[in-house]
Amino acid sequence: MSVPATVRNEVKSYLYELAEQLGWSSLGSTAKSAYYDNWTRDPKVGGRLARYMDSGGVRTYLKDSLLKQFSADLLASESRPFRVLGISTTVECAECYVKPHGRRLMDGRVVCWGRAEDWKTILMALHERSYSRTGARPHAAVFTSSGGRYQEERIRTMVSDAATKLCVERLIWLDD
Repeated sequence: MSVPATVRNEVKSYLYELAEQLGWSSLGSTAKSAYYDNWTRDPKVGGRLARYMDSGGVRTYLKDSLLKQFSADLLASESRPFRVLGISTTVECAECYVKPHGRRLMDGRVVCWGRAEDWKTILMALHERSYSRTGARPHAAVFTSSGGRYQEERIRTMVSDAATKLCVERLIWLDD
């Protein structure tokens, strides 16, 4: 028996909210494993899913079906980059991009975001997407997961210099 869409969506929404609060993307596998075990026993999660599958399958379902996409969905969403840039999430977008994620707004601003380790790809995509459209301009690059070496001033200065040369108006570093 498969999990009804309404139950799946409710449990997924609940877990996504918890995962965001926990900083799921930055947790190690041991910590994630402990949460999977707890959620399997939780009546709000495992208790609901156990009606549609055997108890051994609940943990696997949580891991492989519900939370596998969490990090990708979180990165793809414009809500966080827009929030830190002061852009309303209700603003109309002319174009949406993936690899790396970004949006071209109706007023011509182009925003791209992704993990700090992908800064070269993000900056070049921002440049290309702005350059190829009349009236478009490279408004902002937002770098997530910018811990470690990306907290070093010399690295940020180098990236900032590249962004300046590409006429990027704003750089945002999110250390998660």
